[in-house]
Amino acid sequence: MERLQKILAQAGIASRRKCEDLIVAGKVEVNGEVVTTLGTKADPDQDIITVSGRPIRNEKKVYLVMNKPKGVITSASDPEGRKIVSDYLRDIKERVYPVGRLDYDTEGLLLLTNDGEFANLLTHPKHHVPKTYMATVKGVPHGTELDKLKQGIMLDDGMTAPADVEYKDIDTAKNEATISITIHEGRNRQVRRMFEAISHPVIKLKRISFGELLLQNLKRGLFRHLTKNEVEDLIKLAKSPKLPKK
Repeated sequence: MERLQKILAQAGIASRRKCEDLIVAGKVEVNGEVVTTLGTKADPDQDIITVSGRPIRNEKKVYLVMNKPKGVITSASDPEGRKIVSDYLRDIKERVYPVGRLDYDTEGLLLLTNDGEFANLLTHPKHHVPKTYMATVKGVPHGTELDKLKQGIMLDDGMTAPADVEYKDIDTAKNEATISITIHEGRNRQVRRMFEAISHPVIKLKRISFGELLLQNLKRGLFRHLTKNEVEDLIKLAKSPKLPKK
């Protein structure tokens, strides 16, 4: 017997937190009875569990890494008819969804899975899984400006956690700089807003790593399956104790 929200997450319905919302909203039934109490236990091998009237099924767990192109939406659909990540996953039979998000104008490493527990583990704020981006920005930020990002900077939704920031290239002719930045949170358009806060807006943004997983030579628009070791390493990183930031 397992908690219902865990069963739903393992079946690829959604993250555990979203599965809890489905339960509270009365969308889940066990053996024909609506369940709204969190913590209710069930047996996925014996009980008939449905979400919005549809029975769940224990799908094979799928873990993908994709090099998302710029101009692609990470949502399941787009009312404006723009490309979505699933357009690039025609060979994947299981329904997968992104682990976190990359905005429309950002490219690079995107994880996708149907394992809600895995997704929740990597995106929950308490786990502080690092994500590294290469940001090309307008102008060349002074060292003291980058120090603000390193220490944490105030945004409209609060102070950011300290980031790791490093110059990678300076193009004086274009008056641009390319900077590596590693953050440990997942706020909406966070990297872009951090650079806007120091008056150096982002021109181009690419995520190159998620935890210790690197984008490497994966071509734009393509994906591959994670290895068992890569999945285990990401889980281990998320679960490992984190030292307090100085």
